[in-house]
Amino acid sequence: MDLARYIDHTLLKQDATTEAIRHLCREAAAHHFASVCVNPCRVALAADLLKDAFVKVGTVVGFPLGANETGTKVFEAGKAIEAGAQELDMVLNIGALKDGRDDFVREDIAAVVQIAKEQNIIVKVILETCLLSVDEKIRACRLCKEAGADFVKTSTGFSTSGATIEDVQLLRREVGAEMGVKASGGIRTRQQALDMIRHGASRIGTSSGIAIVQS
Repeated sequence: MDLARYIDHTLLKQDATTEAIRHLCREAAAHHFASVCVNPCRVALAADLLKDAFVKVGTVVGFPLGANETGTKVFEAGKAIEAGAQELDMVLNIGALKDGRDDFVREDIAAVVQIAKEQNIIVKVILETCLLSVDEKIRACRLCKEAGADFVKTSTGFSTSGATIEDVQLLRREVGAEMGVKASGGIRTRQQALDMIRHGASRIGTSSGIAIVQS
């Protein structure tokens, strides 16, 4: 299996330097990863570095808590797109989901999807599955689907735990074949990546992409 085409090569640490981003992009281009995922302030740099490579530039919106106002998420998404982002990983409003405010959650996602779709930008919605009950995960998948998102994603990597096979299976079952499932958070080995793909993941978010493809 060509694992590289599944991998979003990720660097979202607060202390990531310019040279670290340059190194990330060189690795992504050399190994033909699906994308890099960087913080919004690094999008323009990554887009410039990868302009001649078949590697997309992704960034995060409402990260890592998902608790921004909808207008803030939309503004952030728009600025990222202007800077060259081709994929957006937005965080669902977890508190609103737990409050049962399904209409608000759907509209929050749809607002970002709307601005993204104007530019043919992919939107992945981070559910932070470790904080959700099974019922909440199912509702979140339904709302993402109704809002027009392209992917559901397990985790930010900044909460209490990351992706599990059980969650990937659940997400794939709930969104069906028409949406992507991104497994992210704690995936560090080739076997973990293969297991996630085998159980329904169509993209792997990891900072260990090199170790995975070289093992």
